[in-house]
Order: sequence, then C-alpha cells, then structure tokens
Amino acid sequence: MEYLVGVAVVAVLVGVPAIVLWRVMRGRRDLGTSPAERATFETLHTASLAGPPLRAGLTVDGAQRASRHLRELLGSAALAITDGERLLVYDGAGDHHAEDAFEHARATLQDGRTQVLAIDCDLLECPVRNAVVVPLTTDERVVGALTAYGTHASAGLVRAAQEVAGWVDSQLELAELDRSRTLLMEAEVRALRAQISPHFIYNSLTTIASFVRTDPERARELLLEFADFTRYSFRRHGEFTTLAEELRSIDRYLILERARFGDQLQVTLRIAPEVLPVAVPFLCLQPLVENAVRHGLESKDGVGRISIVAEDAGAECSISVEDDGLGMDPDRLRRVLAGETASDGGIGLANVDERLRQVYGDEYGLVVETGRGAGTKVNVRLPKYHPGVSAR
Repeated sequence: MEYLVGVAVVAVLVGVPAIVLWRVMRGRRDLGTSPAERATFETLHTASLAGPPLRAGLTVDGAQRASRHLRELLGSAALAITDGERLLVYDGAGDHHAEDAFEHARATLQDGRTQVLAIDCDLLECPVRNAVVVPLTTDERVVGALTAYGTHASAGLVRAAQEVAGWVDSQLELAELDRSRTLLMEAEVRALRAQISPHFIYNSLTTIASFVRTDPERARELLLEFADFTRYSFRRHGEFTTLAEELRSIDRYLILERARFGDQLQVTLRIAPEVLPVAVPFLCLQPLVENAVRHGLESKDGVGRISIVAEDAGAECSISVEDDGLGMDPDRLRRVLAGETASDGGIGLANVDERLRQVYGDEYGLVVETGRGAGTKVNVRLPKYHPGVSAR
C-alpha cells in the first residue's frame, strides 16, 4: 500500500487527468495486467476522485467528499480532517471517536509535527486503537490536520499518511492559487472601472447637458443610455458575460460618443450571429473600443472611423477593433503591454491582455497592429468553450 500511495501522489502531482486514468482503467482488462498493476491503476483512479473536492480549499463540503477516497488510499480504519478550528469530517469505523478527533489533532496544529497517539476505547470490536496525525500546510503555514486511525500505528501507516497529506497540501496550494487568481481578476476589473468612470462620465454628462434645452427628448434618450451603460459596467456579479451583452454595452458607449462627436465619428460593426452566445471575460472589449476613441481619434483632424468585427472561426471566435487614428509607436506599445511603463493610452490594453492570458493561456493574449499615423488594430481570439468559463 505504501508503494501504491507514492505512485498515486506522483501521478496526480504531474497532472495525470482523470479522463486519462479512466481510459487506462477501462482498458486494463484488455491488457492482461498483473494484480500489482491493477492495484496501481485503482490507486491512481482513487486519487483522481479525491482531488477535485479539495480544489475548493479546506472546507466541510470538500473534506466530506474527499474523505472516503483518501481513506481508501490509506487503507485505514477511519480518517479525520480538521482545519485550525474544528473537525471537518470523520469517516470510517469507530465514529464514537469523532467527538475527540479535534483534540487528537490539537498538538499537531500547534507545532506542525506528525504525532502518533494511542487511543483508549472500551469497545473490544472497535478497530481504532492508534492514530497518526499529520499536518496539512499551505505556504508553510499549518492550516489543518489529517488523522489516520487503525489497530496499529505501523511505520507504513505513518509514511502513507505523510504522503497523502503531502498530496492534499498540493491540492490546497492549487486552491489558493485559484482564489488568488480570482481576486486578481476582480481587482483588475475594478481598475478598469476606475479608468472608465472619470473621463467618460464627465464627457457624457457634459454632452447630455448640452441637449437639455435644445433637444430635451434627445437628452432623455442619452441619459437612459448612460444609465444602462454604467449599470452594466459597475455590476457586481460574474467574471464573465456573453459577447452579445458586451457588444450591447459597447453600442451604448458609442451612442454617447457619437452624440459628442457627431458626424466626425463613424462606426462599422460586422458581427456573426453564431458568436453572440460565446462567454467572454467581463469588460474585455469595451476598453479596446474606448482606447480607439480616446487615443486614436480624439486628437485626429477630420472624420474618424472605427470598425468592430466578430467572426466565427471554428472552435474559436475572432474579434478585431480597428481605428484609422493616430496610431502608436510599436516600441512604446510593447513596453506598455509588458508593464514596463505607465501610459494613459495603454492601461486598458495591458489590463485586458493580462486577463485574457490568465483565463485562456499565453496564446490568447492581444495581438496589436499599429504604427505612427497608421491607426491601430487590436485582434482578439477566444475559444468558444473553455473549462471554468461561463456567463452566469
């Protein structure tokens, strides 16, 4: 069993997907494998089942869902998991010991060392006679404990408990990374909102005010568009939205900007209906359009043109935002996207680029074509379906 636990830990740490394990399991009968190999496959499969519940962190629900699989890996009579303040789950025989499980883990929670305990029990048939308590750590902090109960505290059980606890630690580290990533994305969205609000809100309200006396009905329509735009931009739920909702917000933004610029701003949209339901990161396109207006066309003489295209590209959605404005020095743009320099015209671009890479991977960052006096074209590729991405 100790060998099998080691195999399971290594396999999961190197990222063996559950689907691969399932295929191996399904095909093992055809391979004519030995009992030892079949046991290895079983262990790998069990580890793959225990992992997902722990990716939410050290919670009651996650511990309860993972405990049976972890106990199966250990081959112990019972197993308990605690956080720093309470028992999360007791699974297995001798559940009358559950009320004492947190006390069994207390010393390990305090000093972070593995403890081997003798358990007093008056029931002759109870298999819980010894306990091995191992700390669970995240960022070198003790955040909980895993206790394996059995008839004997053998060296094999101690090593197995330490291996399994180490694997649980790796899942908790991944959960912490996921949480940090979510908090970072939320902070970046807040930064985008802060960028949008001062400049655009001032100009929009000034434009609306200019119509109050000359065209009250027009002023009313623009005020409603402004209210809908700000309601969407400052909503407080969901990291993702649909492309249709993002484009609807962009349309409101452009209605307000066209009211300010008049015929000096011309907009062309070409949107394939097939891509409208695609889930996209919230506020991933609006900053690109605002950047085109503010820094591409605002200082340009004559008519300025913006083109927004969204096309079906098989498993992906291809989006571009193009303007015929002043353009940008490519070296300066590179520094902005790399975060090497602050730029009034690049905050939105750098923010969106980073968020896309965090969600989809580095191959899905922004691709920008620009040059001084040559306008700017920002290209975005998004997978239509991606794990963890859905508009709710």
